[in-house]
This record gives sequence, C-alpha cells and structure tokens, in this order.
Amino acid sequence: MDRVRRGALVAATAALTAMLVARPASRAPATQPPQPVPSGSLVEVVDYATRAAAAGVDFTGEWAPRFHEDQPERVPGPELGDYLGIPINLAARMRGETWEASIQTLWEWQCRPHSADYIWRGPSPVRIWKEVDPVSRQITAWHAEWLRSVDRQIYMDGRPHPSTSAPHTWAGFSTGRWEGDMLTIRTTHLKEGYVRRNGLPRSDKATLTEHWLLHGDVLTAATIVDDPVYLTEPFIRTTDYELDLHQQNPPYPCGVVEEVDRPKGAVPHKLPSDTNFETGFAKRCGIPVEAAKGGADTMYPEYKSRMPGTPATCVAAPR
Repeated sequence: MDRVRRGALVAATAALTAMLVARPASRAPATQPPQPVPSGSLVEVVDYATRAAAAGVDFTGEWAPRFHEDQPERVPGPELGDYLGIPINLAARMRGETWEASIQTLWEWQCRPHSADYIWRGPSPVRIWKEVDPVSRQITAWHAEWLRSVDRQIYMDGRPHPSTSAPHTWAGFSTGRWEGDMLTIRTTHLKEGYVRRNGLPRSDKATLTEHWLLHGDVLTAATIVDDPVYLTEPFIRTTDYELDLHQQNPPYPCGVVEEVDRPKGAVPHKLPSDTNFETGFAKRCGIPVEAAKGGADTMYPEYKSRMPGTPATCVAAPR
C-alpha cells in the first residue's frame, strides 16, 4: 500500500475515533486499572469504586439492527459484480467473478454462520452480556451472540493470542481493551469468510479490529479488516444498533435438506470464461465497468473525478 495514502487513512480514522470518544479531561484514563486502595476510610473505598466504574461503559443488553445504512446490501444482498469501494486485489476479484450463488444450497453451506467480521452487517439482532470476576468485580470477558452465529467470547483479562497453528473458528479468538469509553477488540484465528455476500472472499489470515461505542441507546460498531491475501488496504465499515428492551433473541435450529437435485459430488461453480454478470451493475448505474470492479482507488472521493457524467444516485435494482 502507498505509504502516504495509508498514513492519511490512519490519521483520518484516528481523528474520527478521538471525536467519538472525547470526554471530560477530569476523568482518569480508563486504560489504567484502578490502583489498590489500602484499608481505611469509607471515602477511600467509594473513590476506588468510582474509578473502577469509569473503566469503560456497559454494553449489556438486547440490540436491534438499524437499516438506514446500506439496507440493500444487508438485507436482500448486494448485486453481482458490485465491488465498488472495496480494496480488493486481482485474486479477490477473480473469486468474486467466478462465484456461483447456488453453492449455498450445499449441505455444508446451509447452516453456515456469518463470521465475526461480517455478522454485524446481517439482519440479526445481537445479545451482549459480560462475565464478572466474583472477587475483583472486574469484567473478565464480553459475550456477543446473534441469531445466526456462535457465542463469541471477548477476553478482557490480558491473555495472549494463541499460536498461528491453533484452530480457526467462525468467531475467531478475540481480546479487548478499553480506550476511554470505547472498547477496542482484536480478533485473529478466523475461518475463511467473505467481506460481501456476492462472492468477495476474506482469507483465514485476516485480522479484525473493532471499536464499540455507545451514544445513548445507540451502539456503533466500527470494523476494520486487514487481509494480506485479498485486500490491498484496510476495509472499514460502521454499523448501528439500537437498544430494544422488548427484544428476545430466539434460538436458531437449523437442519439441512436437499434443495437442488444434482449428480453426486457436483459442486456449483463458474470458470473465468463463463462470467458476464460483472457489467450489469455498472451499466444500470451508468458508471465505468472498471469502477464496478473495485480496488483501493474506488474508496476515495477523488475517484469520482475520473467518472464524468456519473448520475448523482443509483437506486438498488428490483428484487
């Protein structure tokens, strides 16, 4: 990645983060654990409890997704061939253009959960709860569970990530730390997944960084995916959820069925010579085909100057 561009991206992300988590300077930094309080006056005990409570905020609750952002992508799904604004490389583009949607009818795909990096973008509500040490009263872990996902555990006790040879899972291995009132999470050991539900892959070598922030009853999750296999720059998205006191996250029993009759051993696929859908999205929106093919350049506002005559809006295709 170009150093100047990455530097600008990191600086912009840092500035946004600083603005979102700004708080009164009088509060002690939450990244520093409360100092032990010697036995003594009640005032000292109350002061210790106050400083301990200042270490972050409480994300516990039932959170409902809000679809005012990217509704066509998150619910019906993105269009085939729409990779605009995603920093993919040639390998990712080839896999996307040769992806066959009917592969999801195979038994091993029908009950496959979304991975930790993509689950935020799905239509599912999320339940978040915390584990608290009964002696120290410190939060040792957070849990998050969506409708179609496994229980995701985020360790807060400072443990290291396992070796690269450790098993990979849909949830990955996550550790968290406080930065003010923002919870920053690093996740490794993810199974291969996708950055978009139109065939764009995400490798099992990727790392996920998350920032959880509260604004009243709104939970914002900023996700940053770094993938040395399929992405040339970090891929950043934000998603909003709202506290719902009447929500109940139901169970999700899933059984496989024979959805399509096929010869034994047949796997849906396309060859590079069989693809022609990648131009449909571009033609309908009146943008160059090269723009629809994505890449890091298409993430930045300056790219629009290279597309004269592009319409101001492009509504989603009929479903």
